[in-house]
Amino acid sequence: MSSQDSQPDMKLFWGCFIALITTAFAFITRAFLVGDPSFWPTTFGLDQVQGQVLFGAGIWPFAISIIVFSLIIDQIGYRAAMIFSFICYALYAFLAFQAYGVVSAEGLSGDALKAAQSEAYDLLYMGSIILGLGNGTVEAFINPVVATMFNKDKTKWLNILHAGWPGGLVIGGILTIVLGEQAAEDWRILIYLIAIPAIVYLVMLLKARFPVNERVSSGTTYKEMLAEFGAIGALIAGYLIFRQLGMVFGWSDNMVYGLTAVGTVAYGLYCKSLGRPLLIFMCIIMIPLATTELGTDGAITGLMEEPLKAAGQHPLLVLIYTSAIMMILRFWFAGPIVAKLGPLGLLATSAVLAIAGLYLLSSASGLFAVFACATLYGFGKTFFWPTTLGVVSEQCPKGGALTLNAIAGIGMLAVGILGGPVIGKMTEDSIKVSVEEATSVETYESISKDSTYFLGAYTAIDGDKVGELPEEKKSKVEEGIQNGKQGSLASVAIFPFFMLACYIALILYFKNKGGYKPVEL
Repeated sequence: MSSQDSQPDMKLFWGCFIALITTAFAFITRAFLVGDPSFWPTTFGLDQVQGQVLFGAGIWPFAISIIVFSLIIDQIGYRAAMIFSFICYALYAFLAFQAYGVVSAEGLSGDALKAAQSEAYDLLYMGSIILGLGNGTVEAFINPVVATMFNKDKTKWLNILHAGWPGGLVIGGILTIVLGEQAAEDWRILIYLIAIPAIVYLVMLLKARFPVNERVSSGTTYKEMLAEFGAIGALIAGYLIFRQLGMVFGWSDNMVYGLTAVGTVAYGLYCKSLGRPLLIFMCIIMIPLATTELGTDGAITGLMEEPLKAAGQHPLLVLIYTSAIMMILRFWFAGPIVAKLGPLGLLATSAVLAIAGLYLLSSASGLFAVFACATLYGFGKTFFWPTTLGVVSEQCPKGGALTLNAIAGIGMLAVGILGGPVIGKMTEDSIKVSVEEATSVETYESISKDSTYFLGAYTAIDGDKVGELPEEKKSKVEEGIQNGKQGSLASVAIFPFFMLACYIALILYFKNKGGYKPVEL
C-alpha cells in the first residue's frame, strides 16, 4: 500500500529487490555460458556469431516487454506480472535442460550430432527470448510498485532498488568463479543458480499485498496516462521496437517505417496529445545516457581485462569490481546525495564525473591508472539510470507505469540500435588515426575494408588481412588498434557532455519555476 496511507511493506520492497537480483543472475550466467568456449560453444558447436545471437536473444525481448507490459500491467495486476516472470525463468531452465539432453544422447557423432546441435540451438534461442521477456516483466512491475510505495521519496528508493542489479552481478559473478570447476564438468549448475533468487522472490511476493498505482488511485484515466507519453513518445518507442524486430526478423526499412507510422498515428488519434514536453526531453536524453552507461562498458571492461589477465587474475573481476562500486553507492549513499544535490544536481554531477573518467581513461596506462580512472567513471555512471527513472516518476506521475518503464525500454533499445553502432564508428575512426600514426596510411589502407551503417560509410579493420601481415608489422598494427580503441573513449565523452548541457537547461528551467518539486496527484 502507499506510504500516504501507512508505513510501506518492506517485505514487498525486498521481494522486488531480489527479483531484480534474479535478472542480474540470469544476465551474468548467460554471459559466462556463451562467452566461455568450454560451455555452450563446445556443447552445442557454436561459433562466435551464433553465440552472440543467443546472447542478444536474451536482451531485446527485455526492452520490448518492459514497454508492452506497462500498457497492461494496471489491468492484469502486479501479482500476475510477477508470476509470469517466474514462469519465464522456469521455462528457460526447462528448455536449456532439454537442449542439454538432446546433444547428450549416447552414440551421437557426425551428421547426427550436427542435427542434434541444430535442434538444441533452436531450443536455446527460444529459451533466451523467454528469459528476456521474464527479465523485462520484472522491471515492468518493480519500478511502479516501488515508486508508489515511496511516493514522497521516489528517487532515493528507486536508486536503492536498482542497487539490486549490480548487487546481483557481484554475487552472481563471485559464485560463477567459485563454481568454475564444477561448472566445467556440468554447466547446468549455472542454470540452477538463477533458481535461488527466483524462488525466493516468488515466495516473498506470492501473497504480498501489492499497492494500487498512484495513477490509478488518483483517478487519472488510462487515456490521460497515454496522453502523457503522447504521439511523439509513441513515435520514439515505436520506431525503436519495430527497428529491433526488423533486425531480428529481416523486415525491410519500408515495413519498419510503415508500422511505426501506423502505430504513431493510431496512438495520437486515440490520446489526442503530442506528449508532455518534459517527458519527451527526458526520452531524448535517455538515448545518450544509455549509450554512455551500457555502450561503453564493453570497451572499458576490455581495457581493464588485459592488465588483469597479465597479472593472472580472472577477467570477470572487472565486472565484479565496477558493479560493487555501483551497488555500494546506490544502496548506501543515494539518499544523502539526493538530499544534498537534488535529482537534477546529482545527474549533472554524474555527467561531469563521466566526462572526466572517459577522457582520462582514453590515455591511461598501467593497472593502477586504468582502475583509478575506471573508478571515477563508475562513480559517474552509477546514478544515471535510477535517478532518471525517479525524475520521470516525480514529474510525470500521471504517466504511471507507462512513462516510468517506457523510458527504460527506450534506453535499452537505443543502445543496440543507435548508440552501439555510433560508438563502433567512433572506435574505428580512432583506430584508423592510431594505426596510421604507428605504421603508415598505406598500411592502414591495405588492412581495412569499406562498410556502411545507418549514418553512412566508414572504414574498418579487416582481421583476416591483419593476420596475413609480417610479424613485426602485425605487432605494430595490433598495438595501434589497441591504442585506437582506448583513445576512442575521449570521443565517447560527447554523450555525457550533451547530457550535462541538458541537465543544466533543466536546472535553469525549474529554477525559473521556483525550484524542483515532485508533482503530487
